[in-house]
Amino acid sequence: MAPATLHRRELIVGRILQDGHVSVRGLAQEMDVSEATVRRDLRSLADAGKLELVYGGATLPQHSDFSFRSKAQRNVDAKRIIGRLAADLVHDHESIFLDSGTTIYEIVPNLRARRGMTVIVNSMRFAVELGPCASENSIVVLGGQYRPERMDTVGAITSTSLEQLRGFRAFVGADGLSPEFGVTACDIESAHLYKLAIRNAREAILMVDHTKFLAPSLFKICELDDISRIVTDRRPSNEWVSHLNDRGIDLIYPKEEEGPAKVAGK
Repeated sequence: MAPATLHRRELIVGRILQDGHVSVRGLAQEMDVSEATVRRDLRSLADAGKLELVYGGATLPQHSDFSFRSKAQRNVDAKRIIGRLAADLVHDHESIFLDSGTTIYEIVPNLRARRGMTVIVNSMRFAVELGPCASENSIVVLGGQYRPERMDTVGAITSTSLEQLRGFRAFVGADGLSPEFGVTACDIESAHLYKLAIRNAREAILMVDHTKFLAPSLFKICELDDISRIVTDRRPSNEWVSHLNDRGIDLIYPKEEEGPAKVAGK
């Protein structure tokens, strides 16, 4: 599949996961392609079971799975790249918070050689994955309302527990970004918890794949100015790079011709 085609289809899937519905006309205008091209993309995605065709566009499949496992299967390579780059920012003997999302999950396998860390999580899955290195590190699991489809905790008890903690660095993901609206999530419980983590952290690092730069989700997590670094899998648009540089936000992404990553900004 050509890179341009793959990029379009990733954008379409991202849009339909955020909004539940897309229109042929709207996608054609947004991506600056013909409506015939959009229809071909939609038919291909429908054949793969990622959406259902309706008059004028497409919707989510009626029995969509929004579990952790389902989300983990999207943009897998991008998330692994981000996880490796973000792990390079973590040092022995420091405290970090990891949110329970699938992008953040990819940092976990890269932390097993670290020693003397305190790792704060609201995910049972993360706690189990970190188990082999628990003898060398301290794993703090936040209690609260359990979401079995995600194997994480949210709600008042989780927030109260996190409110007692300071001095950590927060690694958080997002479902969408906007230059004006900031960092966003598609569910209010996660947005509230991650906002608190960022507020209490000594530094907040955002881990998002390239599709998240295309549009915001519904619930605001924080302003972009609350983030010190963004780790992603490919260079965003020139407009985004300029916007982040103007705010002193470090941008970290792979750059094959000069090594594993590039840092821009501060």
